[in-house]
Amino acid sequence: MSVRTTRLGNGLTVVTDHMAHLKSIALGVWVNAGSRSEYGTEHGLAHLLEHMAFKGTTTRTASDIAEEIEAVGGELNAATSIENTAYYARILSDDLVLAVDILSDILQNSVLDPEELEKEKHVILQEIGASLDMPEDLVFDRFQETAFQRQAIGRPILGTPESVSSFEVTAISNYLARNYKTGDIIISAAGEIDHDLLVSLVAKYFAKLPEGKAGVIEQARYVGGERIEDRPLQEAQILIGFEGCSYKHPDFFAIQFLATILGGGMSSRLFQEVREKRGLCYSVSAFHWAYSDTGLFGIHAATGAQDVCELMPVVLDEISKLAATLTETEVERAKSQMRAGLLMSLESPASRASQLARHVVLFGQPITMEEQIARINAVTIADIKRLATRIFTTSRPTLSAIGPVGNILSVDDIVARLHIMQAAE
Repeated sequence: MSVRTTRLGNGLTVVTDHMAHLKSIALGVWVNAGSRSEYGTEHGLAHLLEHMAFKGTTTRTASDIAEEIEAVGGELNAATSIENTAYYARILSDDLVLAVDILSDILQNSVLDPEELEKEKHVILQEIGASLDMPEDLVFDRFQETAFQRQAIGRPILGTPESVSSFEVTAISNYLARNYKTGDIIISAAGEIDHDLLVSLVAKYFAKLPEGKAGVIEQARYVGGERIEDRPLQEAQILIGFEGCSYKHPDFFAIQFLATILGGGMSSRLFQEVREKRGLCYSVSAFHWAYSDTGLFGIHAATGAQDVCELMPVVLDEISKLAATLTETEVERAKSQMRAGLLMSLESPASRASQLARHVVLFGQPITMEEQIARINAVTIADIKRLATRIFTTSRPTLSAIGPVGNILSVDDIVARLHIMQAAE
């Protein structure tokens, strides 16, 4: 990997990864601010701002933005997450100047027209309504809300109908001025990219961004608990979770092993026991979401009403016995899965650009592929056993369930089955 990083005098960081065999570039502007950077009255504002950025600037209409990038065969999009917002383009290398021009324009010169705002609020209200009708998505929002109750990190990114309907242009302008500063913005590119050229273009086109950094976000507090919604559906969506690890935690790679071994593929313990052996569900998996200062480990299953009561004890039994029965064979298999997943992801310029930006935000510099593989290889069976014991016996569980779940085990039932010793209040 030929990775280069440059920090400009105004605080912007440019990081690139030259992939000589490509003819295209994945280019992104990553802002270290997402829904977690919202004040209490701003719930959903980060996502609304991302939408409004494409609704016209002082020199381009919304249709101009779309037509210019598509006239050269390029693509332009954006995404809001809990901790970041990304604006990105995929273009041929000859069209780099145009992509930088458009991305800088929408981030610095958006007009935030009140009429366009009302239209986009209506679009997002439809998006919120659609999400409420999709239990397979809603259960994950409820899971996050329950794990991090009454905190920005726990709120759904889309906002609520009430909050979105209340937003005026002034609120968007205030959020933009507070969070979109040079010290919190990374311009990242991968593909057939000339690093020095990109640095010169960024210095030219992004000169109007305010310098500095946004304030410190509120420290996350994992809470846990339960959110059960009994609905007359054909399928039950169930999530069981525990407090995880941040990106910077020494156990970050070990907890990825834990997720892989429990539910990271067809050879995983949960898939083999719950689906293959017992036929209790269509899908079952384990995952870990990491953030800058915390994490959330989870197990998701989708099953029919008749299997809900039998499913939960089987899943909990697999959790409780993992530390005592883990084998070196499972660890080595997970190690191979993780190494392969990392290497395969690096074949995509978009994945490389995203990973570079995330590393710079979290660690101040890119982490090489070799270093990541070394960290994967360094994880031992003892590390995973120790981590499993800690997570599953000291963390209050989080339970989110939607569908025919009236008879599902409660969080207190889960605690009893896992013999969790709750800390004194």
